[in-house]
Amino acid sequence: MEKEWKKLLQIFWTFFKIGPVTFGGGFAMIPLIEKEVVDKKKWLKSEDVTDIFALAQSVPGAVAINSATFIGKRIGGIRGAIAALLGVSLPTFLIVLTLGILYSLFQSNPKVAAAFLSIRASIVALIVYAAIKTGKTAIVDKSTFGLFAVGIPILFFIHPIFAILAGALAGIILINLKEKLGYKVQFDKQKETDVYDIDYFMGSGI
Repeated sequence: MEKEWKKLLQIFWTFFKIGPVTFGGGFAMIPLIEKEVVDKKKWLKSEDVTDIFALAQSVPGAVAINSATFIGKRIGGIRGAIAALLGVSLPTFLIVLTLGILYSLFQSNPKVAAAFLSIRASIVALIVYAAIKTGKTAIVDKSTFGLFAVGIPILFFIHPIFAILAGALAGIILINLKEKLGYKVQFDKQKETDVYDIDYFMGSGI
């Protein structure tokens, strides 16, 4: 029991540290979560985090809250989900409450406006970095690259939820097509040499 509570405390503290830096939404959390959950704690694989973020975007609610809850659930069950939820929410709530009070007092100050402008620029960099990190695990072959290439322009015209659902449907269709054509399905880059024969590397793979 003591070991379980220690792990729950670690989950809480991990997301408590991440919560205050989620400017710009949950996407800014991706590199931080990967560093803490994947690289440091070794609780999950990078592919698991990518899948969880995809799921977090496909359900109602804030991406940051959804992602923390799903990851906490994977690590420590229901209690882990609650610990992660509280961890990521509490500091953000306190900071937003404090900033709301301060902003109402100093919103006309040019230094405050300049600070928020710089924060927005930094968030763009974080989101781009997160996209690159996610792409390394999500784009594993020609078909996933094709979905990526098609998905970017589509997002300018349809709601992200429909893009996610369309991507899921396309993935199911592609897997079934590959299996019917006799190709083995690849889910990550690490297993690339195990699941493909020499014909794939010579350019005949889908």
